[in-house]
Amino acid sequence: MGTNLGDGASLDADFRDSVSAIDVGDLARLEHLVLEKPALVRERLALPGAWLRDRVGDALDGFFHRPYLLWFVAEDPVRNGRLPRNIAAMASAIIAAARREAVSSLQEQLDYALTLVSWSWIAAQCGVQIELIDVLVDAGAATNGNPNNALVNGHFAAAEHLVHRGATLTLAAALCLGRWEEVDRLLTTASEHQKRFSFVLSALNGKSDALRRMIRAGVDVNAPSADLYSHGTPLHHAVSSGSLEAVEVLVDAGAELTTKDSAWGGTPLGWAEHYLSEGQGNRRGKQDAEIATYLSTKHGDR
Repeated sequence: MGTNLGDGASLDADFRDSVSAIDVGDLARLEHLVLEKPALVRERLALPGAWLRDRVGDALDGFFHRPYLLWFVAEDPVRNGRLPRNIAAMASAIIAAARREAVSSLQEQLDYALTLVSWSWIAAQCGVQIELIDVLVDAGAATNGNPNNALVNGHFAAAEHLVHRGATLTLAAALCLGRWEEVDRLLTTASEHQKRFSFVLSALNGKSDALRRMIRAGVDVNAPSADLYSHGTPLHHAVSSGSLEAVEVLVDAGAELTTKDSAWGGTPLGWAEHYLSEGQGNRRGKQDAEIATYLSTKHGDR
């Protein structure tokens, strides 16, 4: 047991050094470390130290459990709020080292790294998301499902690029990207489960035209999606999108105004008021004040 703890501490120290090199874009340092210590591209970090746990907290017990080194190129979970401009080269260096070591888990590493990059706000904000996607896809990462992952966080360019790189176009992605001919085709074979997910994703992105299409197709305007923020209704998520038009489309179609979400017990109006009371009413491009006023008026009408 003592040996294992020692090995874990040593690997943690090596991960810390390597992640520090990634954070500052020190490619030469990273290449040296993965060459000298091949366990870095082979092993998962099972015993992360305070340097990581204090920064990302619960993520280590959830979606970032026992991470591989490659997963750190996404900056999701957020540790620093930035990525170096040469992060794609850093990812390529890790992949090259894993190939050199004939690492059996490389496919798993690539696939989940692409999921993290597709989600990553920081990769998008730093202008490196598309380049990272290309590095990972060129290395063999599976693309399917990732346009949806990108769209969960409103990354439309990334979703389009993933479809261009071969990802299957889903109904949800077609709706959010405004590919109406594909929407009509995909609706003919979509399950109720897929329609519900697609409707909620459209609401989350404030896509009023997509919501109208799905309402005409007979979707339940009040049903949550089991696979996407199931604590709220489509109207809750339209409120969070900051699009007054999307909120109006749902209310006009009969969306319930008084349903409370299952996480915090808030109505859609309560969500809108929360954005305002928490000082989030100035979210760039969002219509939080207008939504709160509109929903308050509608409460009086019903």
